[in-house]
Amino acid sequence: MKLRLMLWLLGWLLKRALRRKPGFRQTLSDMRAFDWGIATEDLSVARHYRMSPEGIQSAPGLPVDLDLELRFDDETTAIRVLRKPTQQAFLDGMMAGQVRLVGDSGDLKKLQKLLTQL
Repeated sequence: MKLRLMLWLLGWLLKRALRRKPGFRQTLSDMRAFDWGIATEDLSVARHYRMSPEGIQSAPGLPVDLDLELRFDDETTAIRVLRKPTQQAFLDGMMAGQVRLVGDSGDLKKLQKLLTQL
């Protein structure tokens, strides 16, 4: 339940940043469109975000056409990594086999650049 609330709140923060922060808007405009999602490996908790300069949509589930997916072993690992989403935290999780990246690692850097502007 805690992870679901955290992911819903992340969607709210992304929408708010698009409305209020010109730097976030500019970075998103440079990227054009970016679709990504976060889920546990068993897909018991999953949420995706479709982001473009025109708006951000957030919905439960994990469609197959996303640019980037972050998969976590369990909710506890996801909460621990997402509380401090540093590059080192993701690398440590990947090395330990607790975090799996589906997509291009360059997209992860784009995502981290956006998330620092929240």
